[in-house]
Amino acid sequence: MNPIDTPAWRALAAHAEAIRPQHLRELFADDPQRFAHFSLHHDGLLLDYSKQRVSADTLRLLREYAETADVDGWKQKMLAGETINHTEGRAVRHMALRAGEQAPSEVQLVLSRLQAFCERIHSGEWRGFSGERVTDVVNIGIGGSDLGPRMATLALAARQQPDITVHFIANVDSADIAPLLARLNPRTTLFIVASKTFTTLETLTNARTARDWLLATVVQESAIARHFVAISTNLELTRQFGISPENVFEFWDWVGGRFSLWSAIGLSLALAIGWKNFEQLLAGARAMDQHFIEAPAAENLPLTLALISLWNTNFLGATTEAMLPYSQSLHLLPAYLQQLEMESLGKQVDRDGNMPGIATSPVIWGESGTNGQHSFYQLCHQGGRIIPADFIALRENDFPLPGHHTALLANCLAQAAALAFGQTAEEVRSTGITEDLVPYKIFPGNQPSSTLLLPNLTPYTLGQVLALFEHKVFCLGALWNLNAFDQWGVELGKQLAGQLTPLLSGEGDASAFDSSTRGLIAALKG
Repeated sequence: MNPIDTPAWRALAAHAEAIRPQHLRELFADDPQRFAHFSLHHDGLLLDYSKQRVSADTLRLLREYAETADVDGWKQKMLAGETINHTEGRAVRHMALRAGEQAPSEVQLVLSRLQAFCERIHSGEWRGFSGERVTDVVNIGIGGSDLGPRMATLALAARQQPDITVHFIANVDSADIAPLLARLNPRTTLFIVASKTFTTLETLTNARTARDWLLATVVQESAIARHFVAISTNLELTRQFGISPENVFEFWDWVGGRFSLWSAIGLSLALAIGWKNFEQLLAGARAMDQHFIEAPAAENLPLTLALISLWNTNFLGATTEAMLPYSQSLHLLPAYLQQLEMESLGKQVDRDGNMPGIATSPVIWGESGTNGQHSFYQLCHQGGRIIPADFIALRENDFPLPGHHTALLANCLAQAAALAFGQTAEEVRSTGITEDLVPYKIFPGNQPSSTLLLPNLTPYTLGQVLALFEHKVFCLGALWNLNAFDQWGVELGKQLAGQLTPLLSGEGDASAFDSSTRGLIAALKG
């Protein structure tokens, strides 16, 4: 059934009309214990959602809708390995990648191979064609084969292994790869080519450029096997490229790219932080998996985040959601969550092939604090739009220096409070400001936000947070009756790019394209 046709949805819509006029100031005044009533603690994490525009009745109605949408039933289908990615005929089993001793044998085999490979690199046993040890690793991938390990490598920079530096190349624009290659030594550089099919245009273009760069130094093609490994299922194409079969690490079609950090795609991360730290990342995610599976609705962190997002999007009319990590190490987390949420939930057709008739994924965006305060926060405070936000902060900094972290946390708490409560005209006047400036100093407030507080930023806590948002996406897929695990929207552009590539080289007939595209082709060809 379409969500909007259910009694639970209609009850939420009626409730929204009653609560929408209420300001967060009123909600806090009505409940002096609001923080205690609207926050969750689990395994060192604190989720404070007291600044969301919700009441106890809101949460009750949202959880009733979650029962109507059968979130628990979909969860059981996923755990049972059913084909819940129905458009691609695939199960969804990314939790199996971090299941530890309960992981499938094929997962344990690949993880053991990854561990052995990491140890060979870190110990210096693996050598390049000249006999020198590896000092630089370049991950060549795109999308889920790039964003996950890139984000996590930056996030865990405090645990960077000595004597090895990991780099990431994704964009087919030569400006991405050329400056990096100019700084590297081909004798001490290892490339990881991450492409399930080993046919991804951007990845293979960059990989071939890297191979040519290597062969410009050594003419023997056998050297490729000492400087290239692959994460792929296509052993024939990797062999043709020059990569030895024993250096090809498998992952499976039941792992979507944006859920693949825990698989062999995480090899670059494991090389950056060491295998023991990578295992801790898996352990943190596994702990969050157990919480998601076992915790009741009222205590379930992923479900709570999903229900709040649904409420803000479908009943308060928000079109965006800001991710605001007050941690420079988490600078790439908003970009990672953009792919995770918008590629999963940016759908206009539901599981039944129908138009749902409701907004689905909000636009996910953000920046690390305090940088964002000097760019877009003005709009959040006084721009007249509802912009929900998730603040993420650390009790302890990963790079402690006197004075820095206290200032960072003070700004985080201040911004969340200012967005929630604002500043009235009377409060402005009480400062003695001239009357003509009063309108400019008014802050409407009532901007909803949650704050996720981590004890610190470790592989374990990062694993917890990433799995938390993965499960939030799963819940929203069930709540909106969407398949959150396909991504057909990325295909059309790829197909058209394949048709346009020869036209830009002067080959073929462009008459099938529109006049704008034909005009741009002509302009680009000069």
